[in-house]
Amino acid sequence: MQSEPTPEAGVTVGDVVGVVERAYPPALAESWDAVGLVCGDRGEPARGILVCVDVTDAVVDAAVESGVGVVVAHHPLLMRGVTSLAADTAKGRIVHRLIRNGIALLSAHTNADRARPGVSDALAERLGVLDTAPIEPKPVAPLDKWVVMVPEGNVEQVSEAMFAAGAGSIGDYRDCSWTVVGTGQFEAQEAASPTIGEIGMRTHVDEARVEMVADRAIRASVLRALRNAHPYEEPAFDVFELADMDSDIGLGRIGSLAEPTTLREFTATVARALGNPWGIRAAGDPDMPVRTVAVCGGAGDSLIERVRGLGVDVYVTADLRHHPVDESLRVGAPALIDAGHWATEFPWCAQVAALLRSELGTPVAVFEPPTDPFGLHSFG
Repeated sequence: MQSEPTPEAGVTVGDVVGVVERAYPPALAESWDAVGLVCGDRGEPARGILVCVDVTDAVVDAAVESGVGVVVAHHPLLMRGVTSLAADTAKGRIVHRLIRNGIALLSAHTNADRARPGVSDALAERLGVLDTAPIEPKPVAPLDKWVVMVPEGNVEQVSEAMFAAGAGSIGDYRDCSWTVVGTGQFEAQEAASPTIGEIGMRTHVDEARVEMVADRAIRASVLRALRNAHPYEEPAFDVFELADMDSDIGLGRIGSLAEPTTLREFTATVARALGNPWGIRAAGDPDMPVRTVAVCGGAGDSLIERVRGLGVDVYVTADLRHHPVDESLRVGAPALIDAGHWATEFPWCAQVAALLRSELGTPVAVFEPPTDPFGLHSFG
């Protein structure tokens, strides 16, 4: 771990959490995952940051020694349920040491796997894989398109009510809508109580056609807001379900190399680039040509079939098991490279460290020693 200059005053734990969660939104995490702030006070000063893959005793030693106020980890310390954090338990010991030394702990796991840039983007960049797209895109939240007819003088009150209910958000923008003016007509019947016009008389009104989108999950709230704000007792509106579209976020990345190579040569390139302490292993014809490459940081054998369907030459991931690899090779491409769990996720540490330095101007260090649990390696 390299020494860093004194951090700028005013950067808090909450600032660090904010930067990390904007880059790797917790909403992208799997439902079983445990991401976010584990311990620490958002109002406390950050005092510098240490980034790591796993929260080990050695990482805590380094954090305490260097006096940082935040540890940002990829793997959650408390992903599995625990019934005790007593100081004499393995994980409790770490949590107690962090709290006693005023060190906050924050994790970004499957949310960092899916985000762009994220874990697999850092791996792809390290291996020279270009022009990437997700292996398994995460669909954009399903949207409704609302089309509402409103008297010109009431457009603002209806639009603002729908915005307040959550409509009109597109990416990093809010209160988005489109309006065009036209003429509406109606004839109120005997049981009606018209805001404009008279019973039995055909009425023409200058109306605006207001369009905006909203997450399908908040449809009921938007409808309630529309009805409450609209001056008509029977508002005229349409709701269209927009087609689900894949986004550029999701698990893994697929791209291509600048120049074609062979599996033998590319395997050597991966070994040099990642520096896995126990080396890497590959399955496939050593002399086969390689141009298209898929990568997934961490355990990625669940994506093998999807990768095959994409026509990729080689897939780089970790934690590959004997039988899935054997079965995969029996039916052809892709070749498979197991480069180790820690090694395929470690490049992300530099990514998030650069982000935090840029956004906060505060000292950030990366815990360089491998935290791969396989620390003893023998080749006979």
